Amino acid sequence: MIAIAGSKGGCGKTVTTIGLTEAFARAGMASVAIDADRQLPNLHVTAGVDREPTLAALEPTGKPTNSGDTSPTKTATELQSIAQRSPRASNAGIVPAPTPSERGAIESVLERLESKTVQPFVDCPSGAGPDVVEPLSAADGVIVVTTATERSINAAETTVEMARRLEVPVLGAVLNRCETVPDAIESWVNVPILGLIPETETPLTDEATQHAYGEIIKTLQRRNATARTPPEYDDELLPTGITALDHALGGGLTPGSVVAFSAPPASQSEQLLYQLTAPRGTLYLSTARSRANVCRAIESTTVETGSPTIRHLTGADTLEDATELLETLPAGVTLLIDPIAGLERHERRAYVSFLNDLKERMVECESIAVLHCLTEPTPPANRVETIHAVDAVFDLQTTIAESGRDVRHELSVRKFRADSTMTATIELAFDDSKPIPIEPGLETA
Repeated sequence: MIAIAGSKGGCGKTVTTIGLTEAFARAGMASVAIDADRQLPNLHVTAGVDREPTLAALEPTGKPTNSGDTSPTKTATELQSIAQRSPRASNAGIVPAPTPSERGAIESVLERLESKTVQPFVDCPSGAGPDVVEPLSAADGVIVVTTATERSINAAETTVEMARRLEVPVLGAVLNRCETVPDAIESWVNVPILGLIPETETPLTDEATQHAYGEIIKTLQRRNATARTPPEYDDELLPTGITALDHALGGGLTPGSVVAFSAPPASQSEQLLYQLTAPRGTLYLSTARSRANVCRAIESTTVETGSPTIRHLTGADTLEDATELLETLPAGVTLLIDPIAGLERHERRAYVSFLNDLKERMVECESIAVLHCLTEPTPPANRVETIHAVDAVFDLQTTIAESGRDVRHELSVRKFRADSTMTATIELAFDDSKPIPIEPGLETA
C-alpha cells in the first residue's frame, strides 16, 4: 500500500492519488484509490463517483466486533467489491472516506490491506497531525506531493521528516504544476523525483498528464523499495546490495565504513556501483559524468538498483562542495563518489582533511561510503592517501575469453580492517538481477 501525502493543502494529493491509480489500471493492473481524510473527504468528488459505500464498509458489520473474520485476505478481497469503478479506467476503483456517522477506524482497516491482487493508493489528509500518522503508519511507502511554491515545498519537507520518524520508506516526490525541478527540491537527499506533472485544467483526462502518471508508474515498478526483502544476516551490518559480497562479509559492512573500490576503466565497474544503491537511500556524487548521464545509465542497467540522489560535482570547488554535502547526509545511507580521482587531485592537506571529515561523518550517521578508484597508468597524486585512509579495499578484475563472449568478473578483498586475516575472491554477475514489481501480484503479463 502506497500513501500519497503532502502537508500543504491544495498541492494536488487527491488528483495525484487518482492519476496514479488510473495509470495502473491503464497498464492492465487492478488498483484502488482510498480516501483517508475524515475531515475534508473529496476523493469521490474529484473522481466523479458516489459518496457511498465508504471505507467503513470493510469493518465486518460496519462496526467493531469480536467474532468477525478480519483476516488480511478477506479484507483485500472485499476492497474491490466495495470500490466504485472510475469513470475513466474500468480497472481502477474509488473508495471514499468514512462519513462522520461511521466510526470505523481507518488505521485498523488499512493495516489489513495486504493484497496481492490489487494495488491500493491512499490519499492522506493535509497537515502533520494524528490523522496523517494513521495512514502513513500503515503504508509500505509514501509518495510526497508538492508544487513549486515555497510554502508547499516547506510543507513537503515536513511530510518527509514525518515519514522518516515513522520509518516509512519515502519512494519519491511528485511535483505538480511544474516544468522544471526547483532548486530547493534539487537539494533534497534520498528523495528521488518521480515525475513532473504539467499544469492543466483537466489533469485526469489530459493526454500529457496521463502520460506523466504512466511514466511514474514505470519508475515505481523499476525502483520499488517496499518489495525488497533483505537477506538474513547480522542485523548490525549494512548490506552492500551485492549478494556474493554480502555473503563473504557475513552480511555486509560495519556502519561507519569507508571503502575503496578499485577497477580498470573498461571493467563495467559502474554496474557494481548501481547495485550498491539498492539496499537503502544513496547519495551519488559524480565527478565526471553529468547527473542526466548517470540517471540514464541507472535506468538502463539490468542489475537491481535503488533511486539514488545524484549530484554532479564540477569546477574548482568540488572538494568544498562534497564537504558541504557530507554535512547534510541523513543517517543510515550509502555515499558513492564516482570517481574519487576528481577529489584526489586537490592539494594534499585539503584532501586528507576531507578524508578525515568523511570518516567522522560516516561514523556519526552510521552510514557507509564507497570511493570508486579507477586505475590509471599514472595514479592521482593522493591515491596513496585514499588507500591508507579507507577501512577496506576491493579490487575488481575482469577477464575476457578469446572468443569475446565469456566475460568473468572477480572481486578480491585486498584490505579489510574488520578482519585483517580475511582473504576472498568473489565471482560476480552483472546481468542476473531483474526489476521488482510494486507488489507480487502486479507483474505485467
